[in-house]
Amino acid sequence: MSQPLPVYALLPIELVRGSNTTVWDAQGHPYLDLYGGHAVISIGHGQEEWAAAIATQTSTLGYYSNSVRIRIQEQAAEALGRISGRDSYRVFFVNSGAEANENALKLASFATGRRRVIAFDKSFHGRTALAVAATDDPKIVAPVNETPNVTHVPLNNIEAVRAELSAGDVAAVIIEGIQGVGGCRMPTEAFLQDLHAACTEFGALLILDEIQSGCGRTGRYFAFDHAGIEPPLITMAKGIGNGFPVGAVLVHPDIVVSNGMLGTTFGGNHMASAAVKCVVEVMEREGLMDSAAERGQQIVSALRSAPHIAEIRGRGLMLGVVLDQPSNAVRTTLWKEHGILTGSASDPNVLRILPPLTLTAAEAERFTTTLITVLSELPA
Repeated sequence: MSQPLPVYALLPIELVRGSNTTVWDAQGHPYLDLYGGHAVISIGHGQEEWAAAIATQTSTLGYYSNSVRIRIQEQAAEALGRISGRDSYRVFFVNSGAEANENALKLASFATGRRRVIAFDKSFHGRTALAVAATDDPKIVAPVNETPNVTHVPLNNIEAVRAELSAGDVAAVIIEGIQGVGGCRMPTEAFLQDLHAACTEFGALLILDEIQSGCGRTGRYFAFDHAGIEPPLITMAKGIGNGFPVGAVLVHPDIVVSNGMLGTTFGGNHMASAAVKCVVEVMEREGLMDSAAERGQQIVSALRSAPHIAEIRGRGLMLGVVLDQPSNAVRTTLWKEHGILTGSASDPNVLRILPPLTLTAAEAERFTTTLITVLSELPA
């Protein structure tokens, strides 16, 4: 009998149902979800309005290709432009974050006529050809994806970036608003501002990968919004669909895109567009960006003096709690003994916190109180 290819390290639980910030396993045990399925769940598990929007669209017209006008796609693009403050940007819908980054890198190369890319150490941009080449993780880069055209430089080192840009052959610089897999490492606001200026000076296009850090998770729609810059290309996925597979590239109006340059069979389909439009409307109505900022501040304040915490990285509800030892035992204790799901990172000492933006103050307090208790029981 065929089985799923065993490429994931799995928790020994089967989740079968979810409601807002809680999920239940097959035995009926509830878990407070502080990981959101890799930051995918933005407006809550099983959100009724979201489920109804997809169901209604499915029963009306579930799919037709991009060879015809898709009004719900236009409405989804308008909603993203409105909530992000980028009404002038055009939107290219795709199916995933990797695909969004793939197309953004291609657009930068088309626009500049260049082929080299600058990325950053500990970055993660996806597993497709260009995206995985820009990812700083040799163990997931197959020989066919190896390319001399991607250079990785240290995060927050503008001189290293400028040294590479000065060669004049760089098409794009791609950077995460906050590094996700890398352990919630943040580019400083000053670095993002200098990076934007340097790209403009040397004629390279800056790509902001907001696949994990976007969708209001940091208290602003994009993490880079805190730096006050306007990158020419922005990539999104995860939270914009609340679990429905969808990604997007926001393209500045100055970038010329000709007919047929890009394409996708399923990107921006009717159901995906209905999901995106609903997510935006719920976020706006419920003030979830403000809530994300408040809950993040609450968590950081509560944990600031907790034992065994060396550092807390990130912003809003994208946090990396850096322990003074590997986090795996703490993660296991949290889910097995206390019913709280958290995440890991490439840094083994990091506990990643990426809950739905609907997390309540009481739930945040439950998490911090429990974590402090678990940490206090560790050996000194």
